[in-house]
Amino acid sequence: MTAANPQKALAVIVLAAGKGTRMKSDLHKVLHPIAGRAMIDHLLASVAALSPAHQVVVAGHGKDQLEAALSGRATIALQEPQLGTGHAVQQAEASLAGFSGDVLILYGDVPFVTAATMQAMLERLNHSDEPAVVVLGFEPDDPLQYGRIVAKDGVIEKMVEYKDASEEERACPLCNSGLMALRSTDLFALLARVGNDNAQGEYYLPDVVNIAHGDGRTCAVVTTDTPDEVAGINSREELANAEAQWQQFRRSEAMADGVTLRDPGSVWFSWDTKLGRDVTIEPSVFFGPGVTVADKATIRAFSHIEGAEIGMACEVGPFARLRPGAVMKEKSKVGNFVEMKKTVLGAGAKANHLTYLGDADVGAGANIGAGTITCNYDGYFKYRTEIGERAFVGSNSSLIAPVRIGADAIVGAGSAVSRDVADGELRLVRGEQLVKPGWADRFHDAMKKKADKAR
Repeated sequence: MTAANPQKALAVIVLAAGKGTRMKSDLHKVLHPIAGRAMIDHLLASVAALSPAHQVVVAGHGKDQLEAALSGRATIALQEPQLGTGHAVQQAEASLAGFSGDVLILYGDVPFVTAATMQAMLERLNHSDEPAVVVLGFEPDDPLQYGRIVAKDGVIEKMVEYKDASEEERACPLCNSGLMALRSTDLFALLARVGNDNAQGEYYLPDVVNIAHGDGRTCAVVTTDTPDEVAGINSREELANAEAQWQQFRRSEAMADGVTLRDPGSVWFSWDTKLGRDVTIEPSVFFGPGVTVADKATIRAFSHIEGAEIGMACEVGPFARLRPGAVMKEKSKVGNFVEMKKTVLGAGAKANHLTYLGDADVGAGANIGAGTITCNYDGYFKYRTEIGERAFVGSNSSLIAPVRIGADAIVGAGSAVSRDVADGELRLVRGEQLVKPGWADRFHDAMKKKADKAR
C-alpha cells in the first residue's frame, strides 16, 4: 500500500439517540456506569487521545440527561424522530458546517473502542488511494446476525445485512461494527443519497458504502484483533458482561504492574484507581472512584474504599470503610470496622477497631482506642475534631466536635469530651462508680423466689 497522506483535523460524531428500551431504565443508556464511569465517558476518554476539533453527540430520548452529563464537552444534535443511523448522522451536519476534515462515526453504547483502533481507521482513510469510506470490521467467535463485509485485501466488495445475505455471504466471518471514518465532504454528500426503501422505512448508514462503491470509488475495511472492543451494550446483562470484561483487564494490568491480588476475581476497581508497587490486596475489596494507594500498602479483606488517599506502607481493614476525603499518611493503620470520612490520619497513627473518624485531623503517632467516635454533626452543621501528635484516646470515647485533643494528651476510656484537652493533659469524663456490696446476691435471691411462686 502506498504511503499515507497527512492526517487532517478531526471531528467525532457519537450516536446516542436510541431509547435503550432493553435496559428498562429511566437513566439514558449511555450514562450507565462501567467501573464507576458512564460508558460514553469511557469512549470520549479514548477519543480525547486524538485531540478532535469537534465532538457532536446525536441525542433523542434523554437529551436533557446527556446535556447535563456532558456539561459542554460536546455539541448536542437532536434526532427527532429517529429514522435510522444514516438519518442520525445527518443531524450533525449543521454542527459541522464549514468543517473540512476527517470524521469518525462512533456509538455511545460501544464504549471500549481504543484510540489505537480509531487512529488505524484514520490512517487508512488518508492513504493515497483515498478510500471514500473506511469501516471497522471484526471477526467474532459467533457472528450471529451481524451484517457481513465481503472484502479482498482490505478493499470492500460488498456490505450486506444478515437477513439479505446469501448462504455464501453468511459464511463470511468478517462482520460490520458500524463504526466508520470518512471525509466530511464525502460523508454528507453520500448521506444525501441514502434512501429508505426498506422494511423499516429507515435511512441506514452502511448504505453510504454501497453508494460509493457504485460510483466506482474504493471503500476499505480495517479489522480489529479484539472483537470485545466493539461489543455493544443494550441490556443489563450486556452491561454486566462489559463490567466483567473491564474488571478482568484491570486486574491483569494491576498484577503486571506489581500488585498482589490474593483473589483477583473478588477485587473490584474503579476507572481511576491508582495503585503503587508491592501493594497487597486481599479478597473482596471494592474501590470506588478517586482512590490512590501508595507503594507497599496492604488492603485487607472486605474493605470498601472511595475518594481516599492511602499512603506508603499503610494497612487498611479488614472490614474497613474509607469514604471521600479520607487520607492516610505513611504507615498509618485502620483496622476492622473502622470508618473514616474527611479525615487525615497522620503518619504512624492507628485506629484498630470499631471506630468512626469523621471531619477530623489525627496527628502522627496517635492511638485511637476501640469504639471511639468523633461526634461531628449536631443535626444542622458539621464540625472538626483535632487530635494532636502521639495523643492516646481510650476505648469507647466520644469526642464532641468542635474539640481539640492536644499532643501527648490522654483521654481516659469511656470519656465524653466536649472541651479542649491541653497538650500532655489527662482528661477523664465519667460518672462516679457506685459500689453496693451484696446487692446483686440479694437481687437474685428475691427474683428466684418470685419465679418459684409464679410456677
